[in-house]
Amino acid sequence: MDRDKLQLYEDQPIRTAWDEETEEWYFSVVDVCKVLSNSKDPNAYWRKLKQRLKEEGNESVTNCHVLKMTANDGKRRATDVANTQQLLRIIQSIPSPKAEPFKLWLAQVGTERIEETVDPELTIDRALETYAKKGYSPEWINQRLRAIQARRELTDEWQAHGVSDGREYAILTDELTRAWSGMNTRQYKNLKGLKKENLRDNMSTLELALNMLAEATTTELTRVEQPQGLEENKKVSRRGGKVAGNARKEIEAQTGRPVITSQNAAALGKAVTHMIEEITESTDKNK
Repeated sequence: MDRDKLQLYEDQPIRTAWDEETEEWYFSVVDVCKVLSNSKDPNAYWRKLKQRLKEEGNESVTNCHVLKMTANDGKRRATDVANTQQLLRIIQSIPSPKAEPFKLWLAQVGTERIEETVDPELTIDRALETYAKKGYSPEWINQRLRAIQARRELTDEWQAHGVSDGREYAILTDELTRAWSGMNTRQYKNLKGLKKENLRDNMSTLELALNMLAEATTTELTRVEQPQGLEENKKVSRRGGKVAGNARKEIEAQTGRPVITSQNAAALGKAVTHMIEEITESTDKNK
């Protein structure tokens, strides 16, 4: 775990830690309480808030991790940390004007999620809008939507052939990615300087096309050969990825340039504290 990274919110530091294995950011709860509540004793504030949340049966507090982080005196001391989901839940219980933008944002997100459940087409519309706002070209957006469909078809086949979602999907994705790119997913993300960001959102159009070729080929092979369980699907995923890997090598031989590069479309090191500023700005504009 990569500890003691400082993120700033309103020029106040919030200690963070990145867990590469789980791909989760963890944030010092005391630091967040200090920033949002303006308490002179954030440790006491958090103790009282934690006790109240426990009495309410809040599992976010019960499941909080404890990590050693560098304190103001330079010594490493154990402190409660929360992942993004836990932190947002805790913030809902902080009665402060600074916490209000988060609460409004969470209410908005919840409303949108309910609307998307009723009308799934809204999910696509909002995805298009989000990508456009981030500056992606129409051509890239079209390719990305096709890639999403290819991924969905593949995971549907995996599920139908005895593969459990979650960890086993990740294992098969690693096999497929390694076969076409020469790297597993984590190595690929490291090359691009990514942490929590989506790898496909940081691929070029050509990278996306090859990844989609690998997934679409694996989907077809799975339908034809009917593998069952993780081990048999591993073999099929490697073969599907190899088809795209051969295409990558041919492209590189013809162009004299590598297909896979370190270029990415995300702001590196962007964490929840940066997201806070975006939420606040968005809320202010909507008032």
